[in-house]
Amino acid sequence: MVKYSYNDVADWFLVKGKGKISPKKLQKLVYYAYAWVLTLLNDSSEELNIRLFDDAKFEAWVHGPVLRNLYAEYASYGFENIEEPKEQPEFVDDIQDILEQVWKVYGSYSGNQLESMTQQEVPWKNAHKDLSSLDSNSNSINDRDIFNFYKDLNKY
Repeated sequence: MVKYSYNDVADWFLVKGKGKISPKKLQKLVYYAYAWVLTLLNDSSEELNIRLFDDAKFEAWVHGPVLRNLYAEYASYGFENIEEPKEQPEFVDDIQDILEQVWKVYGSYSGNQLESMTQQEVPWKNAHKDLSSLDSNSNSINDRDIFNFYKDLNKY
């Protein structure tokens, strides 16, 4: 499978959002895209060979899952929306389809709503365990936790 970077995925959502995506919302959309690809394109938590990107790991920050480098790139926007890039990256059909599905499900939510959603989910909770929800944390969110949580959701 072709590997992409987290910036490719972020740019895709930024173009799709037409300049109406905050840094927080972007983080959560990229997280959900990563989670859906991991869950839908792998058969078992024992062999998670297909990932949307390998160039960063999500950390369980106070405001939910965060890619540290993506945060640094857009931190200057604060709570403001990010300007969209000039062009949308292209993805193979199965990835494009998953990105479209993620946008359809989560694109209408605000960054704060997405933050709240991710904080209720097992992958973030497991990486943030033993801390209050307001404590800073840079623990990585485990891919196996992501796979198992979302796979269980898709059983119904």
